[in-house]
Amino acid sequence: MILVLGGTKDGRELAALITEKGYPVVVSVFSDYGRDLIQLDKELVHTGPLDTDGFISFIGMNHIHLIVDASHPYAINVSQNAMKACQSTGISYVRYERPKAPLPAYHGLHVVHDYDEAAKMASVLGKVVFLTTGSRHLKLFKNTSCLQNHRLIARVLPEPSVLTECLSLGFKPKDIVAMQGPFSHNLNIALFQEYNTEVIITKNSGQIGGSDTKITAAMSLNLPLVMIDRPVIPYHNVVYDIEDVIKFIGGVHKCTI
Repeated sequence: MILVLGGTKDGRELAALITEKGYPVVVSVFSDYGRDLIQLDKELVHTGPLDTDGFISFIGMNHIHLIVDASHPYAINVSQNAMKACQSTGISYVRYERPKAPLPAYHGLHVVHDYDEAAKMASVLGKVVFLTTGSRHLKLFKNTSCLQNHRLIARVLPEPSVLTECLSLGFKPKDIVAMQGPFSHNLNIALFQEYNTEVIITKNSGQIGGSDTKITAAMSLNLPLVMIDRPVIPYHNVVYDIEDVIKFIGGVHKCTI
């Protein structure tokens, strides 16, 4: 059995392709929302986070012989826990890393290394900050001292638990944009204009994550864009093309027959 960490669009596509190739697959996602997006028998989807011990237990109970890590490029803990579990159990691991969005020579682009640095940079670039980094780090942006006198707009998934979190953190309904991306260039422009955006914070999630259209929209409006760079993780095996994942699986499968 192959375990695909597939809470992303490309992860879901990869899981479907592996299934089409005839390999037995179980998919792990973080939330019920992610589970509903999987086009597989829901009995083959695990919902909820897994720490290292959780992975080890799951591997044993489900006879997993390979983990295909197609989790989000910024989901550091997921990848690290999966690699530790693979080392502990002696099974194979391969990371599919989606391509980054190319960064243009734009005077308003500010690349930073983490969320704290992003908050500090944004605080001096504008008073209305449009957050397009998802919900995981909203607490950091809401509570950091440098943004206390700023208006923060949170663009998040339309999931009840996420909306509840936004409200509990003090976001007003008028400052929450609950929509599923990725977003087109024109829709980004419309939203940035509607909220009188002065600075945007985002991540380099690649074209499939909509980073390219955020960049072009910011450039069209001449808005500062704070880009949190991808974390550097020493993956055990990493490929950048889906076909290379299939080739890797074929090699592992032959060894397990």
